[in-house]
Amino acid sequence: MEIVESILNLPVQDPAEQEFSSADLTWTKFGTAEHHDDVALIPYARVDEFIIGECSSVECPTRFHIERGRKRSMGCLKEYKSDEYLEYRLYWCSFGPENYGEGGGVLPSRRYRLNTRNRAARPQSMRGCTCHFVVKRLYARPSLALIIFNERRHVNKSGFVCHGPLDKDAIGPGAKKIPYISNEIQQQTMSMIYLGIPEENVLEKHIEYVQRYGGSDATVSTLASQYVRKLGMIIKRSTHELDLDDQASIRMWVDRNKKSIFFYQDTSETDPFILGIQTEWQLQQMVRFSHRSLIAADSTFGIKRLKYPLCTLLVFDSRQHALPVAWVITRSVAKPDMAKWMKALLDRARSVDPGWKINGFVIDDASMEIDPIRDAFCCPILFSIWRVRRSWLRNVVKKCSNIEVQREIFKRLGEIVYSIWGGVDISVALEELTLDFVDQSAFMEYFKSTWVPKIEMWLSTMRTLPLASQEASGAIEAYHVKLKTKLFDDSHLGALQRVDWLVHKLTTELHSAYWLDRYADESDSFLNVKEEYIASTSWHRALQIPDYAVTLDDKNHLFAKVASQKDSSRTHLIWNPGSDFAFCDCAWSMQGNFCKHVIKVNMICENAKGYKPSMSFWSFREILMDLWKKPMDDSIGLDESVAWTHQMLDQIKQLVELNNSNDIGVVVNSMPLKWISKKGRTFVGIPASLPTLPSSSKSIAKNLQKNRKRKRLSRIR
Repeated sequence: MEIVESILNLPVQDPAEQEFSSADLTWTKFGTAEHHDDVALIPYARVDEFIIGECSSVECPTRFHIERGRKRSMGCLKEYKSDEYLEYRLYWCSFGPENYGEGGGVLPSRRYRLNTRNRAARPQSMRGCTCHFVVKRLYARPSLALIIFNERRHVNKSGFVCHGPLDKDAIGPGAKKIPYISNEIQQQTMSMIYLGIPEENVLEKHIEYVQRYGGSDATVSTLASQYVRKLGMIIKRSTHELDLDDQASIRMWVDRNKKSIFFYQDTSETDPFILGIQTEWQLQQMVRFSHRSLIAADSTFGIKRLKYPLCTLLVFDSRQHALPVAWVITRSVAKPDMAKWMKALLDRARSVDPGWKINGFVIDDASMEIDPIRDAFCCPILFSIWRVRRSWLRNVVKKCSNIEVQREIFKRLGEIVYSIWGGVDISVALEELTLDFVDQSAFMEYFKSTWVPKIEMWLSTMRTLPLASQEASGAIEAYHVKLKTKLFDDSHLGALQRVDWLVHKLTTELHSAYWLDRYADESDSFLNVKEEYIASTSWHRALQIPDYAVTLDDKNHLFAKVASQKDSSRTHLIWNPGSDFAFCDCAWSMQGNFCKHVIKVNMICENAKGYKPSMSFWSFREILMDLWKKPMDDSIGLDESVAWTHQMLDQIKQLVELNNSNDIGVVVNSMPLKWISKKGRTFVGIPASLPTLPSSSKSIAKNLQKNRKRKRLSRIR
């Protein structure tokens, strides 16, 4: 068959049958002599009918699921080929690919029924089928779809039929006709079961999604119902104790879940225990949301109650909510140990996206080592005050009974923190605080024993590092509160000293809760879950309060009032408005949290005269002022300042030129070419094993040229 290099002359095929398959189309070889596929053009409106027909093959009945999809908007491409896509979807036979069980080994084909009691449900549905095709809605002709068949036969890598009536080695009863359970459907069902949603509702949702692939056949619904009940039974019977000995239990869990671990170091005479957990979904979210963005750490959770403290790495998702993307369980905060797991995490992210890079790392503990962070991620480090603010507020409310005293003490503590930029002697300020509130013995004893010995370190960190915003601090705190609610339930108090219990809770209930939150938001389903997820941070709740509900004290700026949105007769009083240490009398604030009333009042105070700026803005201003200071003439400091200024000036010029230009090609061509590592040059271009670039390979040369342009663009982002 002749190979064509353009689809412009391909005929549009529109079979008369209501449902049609690949057997009803005439296929053309498209591509090059080295690599080509079978293609056909059909009306885009008939894609679903083609898929239904392809699923109804007599020899290999199956269902096709969407393995991967991408979209573009019209007008985003100024130059494009005839086969460029507007929408792209990769469909794969639901009996592939191969199933990988515990330990990473491939499950061989068996003639007998597989015992799945303690395994993931229905591994026999993964038969290694390589049949898959691509549907491209053409950018140049949106009414047409290009079908690209990469493999039309339902065979495995060895070339043998692997499912259907012709497959003699189908595993278990009904393996030829069971409905496809994708990872997304399975995770959705597991999440609902873990979160305690009634089985009837879980079953209804599960059947609804399975029928998208398997139709409304009664057998499909029956098998799907059995799957949900079996999965629910497995989850209810599952236990965190794989062995009576906690250490042995963890070793067993590690052996069974190698794909969800990015670093593991068992306890020895020289090395401390370190366990780094990251599921494949968390890895995807980290690469997606933290590239050219921020990672934050909730670093010392459970330091008093758990056997090993828990450090959570967070990213800020599309709604700027904190999303856990990795958990590290260890007691060690030494530089060498931190460097080990941070390097492992970085390598894992770079294995997915070699160009992955973060713009900043937010820490919340002044004693945390920052050298490993700088060495691994090569980025600025920010500091969030949410932990110190929460600790002070909780203890002020707990140990002082008079609300007026609570307000005044918390205000004075805030003034001490703000004084780091005013040249105030901290020891004198602490002495005055002790004398003024000598009658509040309970709080002052706590403050002297817990904070006075280390307050200089914390204030020095706040003065040295840029400070994170109230939105970021509120998001981290919201995750911390949710984690505390999940783990410190009264029914689990006896298991707090077991690491296997902590791992089980993190990877089941907490992981499922965040997975379902993201799924509900992106798919616009589970509307009640979506609403709770959106309103889970005080920042988003503050945005729902109208400006007219806030009343400021225009004379002395001592307080502000916020009218309740639920009860119009109720008003909340905010003391010390405009400050990060503002005090509100609502129940949420009295528990030590950033409340929506404080955040809303501070938003209003930003544009009002006579109020302090937020600490993050004050910190930013101090950094700019330090850059503005003129170094000594003819000094190395002057040379460094000039070099730094010119670097920033060049980047600003490039951004302005890019913003004002109508042709990005002109901007790209004017930039100097800068090679990075050899691995980076060859990763998306030619394979590293090829010694030279053939002169006849025009397509490879074009790909290289595109990749160079992308690298140039990445340097000005």
